[in-house]
Amino acid sequence: MSVNIIDQCVAQGVPFAREYGGLLSNRSFGGTQVQRTFYAAGQTGQQLLIGAYQALERQVALGNVKMYSRHEMLEVVKIDGKARGIIARDLVSGNLEKHFGHAVLLCTGGYGNVFYLSTNAMGSNVTAAWKAHRQGALFSNPCFTQIHPTCIPVSGDHQSKLTLMSESLRNDGRIWVPKNLNETRKAVDIPEEERDYYLERRYPAFGNLVPRDVASRAAKERCDAGYGVGTSKQAVYLDYAAAILRYGKIEAGKQGLENVSQEAIIAMGKEVVKEKYGNLFDMYAKITGEDPYEVPMRIYPAVHYTMGGLWVDYELQTTVPGLYALGEANFSDHGANRLGASALMQGLADGYFVIPYTIGNYLADEIYSKGVDTNHPAFEEAEKAVRERIEKLMSIKGTQTVESFHKRLGKIIWDKCGMARNSEGLKQAIAEVQALKKEFWSDVRIPGEINEMNPELDKANRVADFIELGELMCIDALNRNESCGGHFREEYQTEDGEALRDDENFMYVASWEFKGEHNWELHKEELKYEVIKPSQRNYK
Repeated sequence: MSVNIIDQCVAQGVPFAREYGGLLSNRSFGGTQVQRTFYAAGQTGQQLLIGAYQALERQVALGNVKMYSRHEMLEVVKIDGKARGIIARDLVSGNLEKHFGHAVLLCTGGYGNVFYLSTNAMGSNVTAAWKAHRQGALFSNPCFTQIHPTCIPVSGDHQSKLTLMSESLRNDGRIWVPKNLNETRKAVDIPEEERDYYLERRYPAFGNLVPRDVASRAAKERCDAGYGVGTSKQAVYLDYAAAILRYGKIEAGKQGLENVSQEAIIAMGKEVVKEKYGNLFDMYAKITGEDPYEVPMRIYPAVHYTMGGLWVDYELQTTVPGLYALGEANFSDHGANRLGASALMQGLADGYFVIPYTIGNYLADEIYSKGVDTNHPAFEEAEKAVRERIEKLMSIKGTQTVESFHKRLGKIIWDKCGMARNSEGLKQAIAEVQALKKEFWSDVRIPGEINEMNPELDKANRVADFIELGELMCIDALNRNESCGGHFREEYQTEDGEALRDDENFMYVASWEFKGEHNWELHKEELKYEVIKPSQRNYK
């Protein structure tokens, strides 16, 4: 499948890296010991998005696709149990619109912004998927979230999102912390013998290329133990000094140079690193004001991807007939622990190579179904429900901003359902989120009017859904009494502090059915492995 996806993307103009002879180039990524990942410089995801956007815009220009920009779906319309359309809001005028379709496809991404701070775009939200969930679509494995280890650390309360530094940096960079507690010296002043390259020490076979969940938890453990760096002490170093020297010596050898000075070797090494990672180094320098060619970068884990989502079958259909979920909006493909370089590929696979061949199975049975007029009672009722919810939000006129509620929710989920969770913390989180929901619906203040461009109202709609999702995430995490991939329960770990699975009792997909306020019913989908048997992960 990946070969077909790459061919598709190359045809769309995605500049995948190539070797001198023209063959696609590979590099290492977390979780593998061989170079098996195709890439486009240090911005593979961005290039894939641009390629997909360009292809979409071409179809828009040809008249094959009609795009509704600045619109947000706020409800799924069901008729006779089948998805038959949506209610959307024009975010510029504030008007509600009714759209009919013989089927509805949700390609709305993940829910990482439930944590408030994440590497996701600011507009990313769970609303479309959550509306589908409340209409009967099962939501699976919501507690499985991926924390990316190489992000620029939080710098203060003013921040509204975090910046991802490509995982490719772990190919050549070495991650370390000082060996001394509460170290105050600058990184360049700390001698080699006083540095703890903790990933290389703990995982000699994989070193800095352990999977993302392992690297993230290791960074958290070092910082929690008092070895963090920077003003917040919530960061570790990612150092390129050794790579610059190594590449400089290789370059000198290529050019047949002898008796080369250290300065010349470093200069040549920097040029090689600049060629490979220059765009990432420039981005880091612009954000932090520090030169990563001269001083180590500071990194810390951040929310990046959500493995959970709407349950779908092999044809990508949810439990609501006619309602499909593609890409990160669904739960499939990644299990409990997504490896790097696979998420956008999943979205492209679902869109280009799965749904075109599966949705026909559903539409074939609808061939005699005539289009439904959007004045149908089901559309009217759905539109009325959306309007009433918006009016209710606007009528509260409390004292607290939407942003303040989102921040508080994010702190609860990050602290108690983030990189590490435990039973007591999850129980506290559930109670705190329930109390936050009550407070939100009684004291939120939304300025402006309904029938106008009102970003605060848009945000309020999303945060209300995030609050409900946050409760379900904690319930799911509390229910799963094991550590598995991105879900790490502190009570369930090995003597070495690694994840301890319980395959006998938890080898299932946890799919939750919405039953009403604070009420969900668990459906278990057993996982059966017939060819490859699960084993305990070991990166030592």
